[in-house]
Amino acid sequence: MELASSRLCFFHCCVLLHLVTPTVAQQSFLRYYCLSEKGNLINNQTAPVNCTVNTTYQANLNGLLLSGFSNPETSYGSYNFSAGRNSEKVNAIALCRGDVKPDVCSSCIRDSVSKLLQVCCNPKEAIGFYDDCMLRFSNRSIFETMEVAPRYRMINPANVTSLDQFNQALRNLLDGLRRKAASGGSFGKFATGNVSAPDFKTLYGLVQCTPDLSELQCSDCLDTIAGRIPDCCNEKEGARLEAPSCKLRYEIYRFYHPTTADEFTPPSNDTATTKGIYSSDYFAYRLKLNNHNYMPCIPITP
Repeated sequence: MELASSRLCFFHCCVLLHLVTPTVAQQSFLRYYCLSEKGNLINNQTAPVNCTVNTTYQANLNGLLLSGFSNPETSYGSYNFSAGRNSEKVNAIALCRGDVKPDVCSSCIRDSVSKLLQVCCNPKEAIGFYDDCMLRFSNRSIFETMEVAPRYRMINPANVTSLDQFNQALRNLLDGLRRKAASGGSFGKFATGNVSAPDFKTLYGLVQCTPDLSELQCSDCLDTIAGRIPDCCNEKEGARLEAPSCKLRYEIYRFYHPTTADEFTPPSNDTATTKGIYSSDYFAYRLKLNNHNYMPCIPITP
């Protein structure tokens, strides 16, 4: 019995080591956040050195990431797991973008596990955003809860020439996609689509919520982050905004993989409104993506 237990322990340790060891192909997060036990942001945007933690919570976290995300290939791109009890309980959510293939999804989640454990030293809560997936964990309940902070945004610096017509097309697109995604079931709240834009261009959009949200929560989440567009991204041809519970992106080029089930073209005579915001963005940064330059946003204080 002792020999069998030792072998099982050795196997688990080897798998965990594989998870937290970076690979050559591992990419960087678009943005990540580490939070302390009191919910304060830990500004460790570089990987900590010699971070050794021996707590029950950390053991539960490592065990959860080991058992839950070591082979994430049996769901629909969304994973909710919990481990531990009371104050040492860990809750985790992983979500892949709705248009990525299962093998890409699995690889992205495994990389997220490895990377997040590297860059966040002893956090009680953390979230990491890749282009293809998102991973977050917390010592508090995060399931079926709409959260719009912390979040990040990126802006395409190219200016719109016909602003009024572009904004109307954007409202039509995002409102139609919001309704489509929010009405999705527990297997996925995701929608893509396009509309005609001024100057003979086509405007493409993508929205997604974590599938544990209700229809109303998903709709409100997308409304909330869309309400940031006039403040951060007005007159720009593209932008992305992503929060723990939802995300949106729009561009004048197709940036997602076509999916027959999710493609949706809103009626051209649709109208839409957006609501306000709940909290502020934290950081600004620059990123080059898909050969399109993105400019940083200035942080907004409440």
